Amino acid sequence: MQNFIIKTHQKETIYSKPHLFILNKGLNSGKPQKEQFTNSFVLLFQTEEDCENLYFVAFSLWKTKFWHQFLIGSVIPFLRLSDFKKEFFLKSKNLMQEHEAHVKHIAALKVLEQQEKHFHDNINLINDMRRVILYRYCNK
Repeated sequence: MQNFIIKTHQKETIYSKPHLFILNKGLNSGKPQKEQFTNSFVLLFQTEEDCENLYFVAFSLWKTKFWHQFLIGSVIPFLRLSDFKKEFFLKSKNLMQEHEAHVKHIAALKVLEQQEKHFHDNINLINDMRRVILYRYCNK
């Protein structure tokens, strides 16, 4: 099991170790990202490999809306640090126990992420071509 530290991110802090940010406010609470969020927790790791592995664990929990049951607040829901720590440690430990299956799932998620990026790039190219054709058509 990897060792990592979870704490609240402070705005102007620069982290030297591999790290990951988790959004803690709004309906997207639990969303992981490499770039910092204004309202987020930060997970600090010893190695880049640990960071990469737990990024996909966090991504899976966010995509399955696991954190919605822990949101509190009536106007802007948020996730408490204590709830996040407790549940994230438990879920990451459970998901990482079957290491071979975990590695397969991570590889599949990486391939899907690359395909999604490829499709978004293609859609952007199609939209650019559409704009060019319409521009030429309208400006005869």
